[in-house]
Amino acid sequence: MNNTSNRVPEFFEGDAESSNLLWQYVQSMSPDTVTQLSKPMSSEVFQVMERNIVGLLGNLPSEHFGVTVTTNRENLGRLLASAMISGYFLRNAEQRMAFEKSLSGAETQQ
Repeated sequence: MNNTSNRVPEFFEGDAESSNLLWQYVQSMSPDTVTQLSKPMSSEVFQVMERNIVGLLGNLPSEHFGVTVTTNRENLGRLLASAMISGYFLRNAEQRMAFEKSLSGAETQQ
């Protein structure tokens, strides 16, 4: 049974080329851009993202358990989308915090 009711048509219908728009976009980026976007600016953002993904996948320590995660393409896509949205939100929050700190520092100097 194939349930496509929650799918966005431009990503899942049509030929294989048009169904992989996100993958094509990522592939079109330069390696430097991918590297820059893949690494958070602070360790706090990295830790929050790590906790978020661990929370989504489960929290069994791999050193004590043989953990294997099995999913299908659609659910993996949802996990990726969730991680991307969380990362985007955290990056914006990180930038805002830095901006507010710089503003408060400028106000203190006046």
